[in-house]
Amino acid sequence: MPPMQILMVTAPRDFRDEELLEPKAIFDDAAAEVTVSSRGTTEATGKLGAHVKINKDLSKVGAADYDALVFVGGPGAATYFNDPTALKLIKRANADGKILAAICIAPSILANSGILEGKRATAFASEEENLRSKGAIYTGEPVTRDGSIITANGPDAAEEFGKTIIAALKERR
Repeated sequence: MPPMQILMVTAPRDFRDEELLEPKAIFDDAAAEVTVSSRGTTEATGKLGAHVKINKDLSKVGAADYDALVFVGGPGAATYFNDPTALKLIKRANADGKILAAICIAPSILANSGILEGKRATAFASEEENLRSKGAIYTGEPVTRDGSIITANGPDAAEEFGKTIIAALKERR
């Protein structure tokens, strides 16, 4: 069986280190193939100082190549709130039934794409109003899964977030 393919989308600067590194370690332990993507850089820098190699520019990724798309949080994630490339990628992945996941403020990217309407979701507290305004049912939980959509509220939930994504992928195998 081929390895699970996971795309992690991170901001070029100020992503939340734990929200990328902890889930990625869980994905690696599950023998998933992880591609880290961002926009316009070959290395992303975390808010706490982590440096992560970018495997592929966001403009060059296609939803069909991945089993799951994971949006990393942190202040830099706001870069993608209204990014046409990111929003189009999310809509395509959702239409194809892929696992879509976002943590911290990144669930607002999913909300802004329109895919959270009528779905249960969580996010960092600052994003509650935006999620509700886009039709999401805000839970406030550390991690919320509604079908193929997985959201988490911040760095303390990063490990559970990663494990929930792997569990969802394994269910599909």
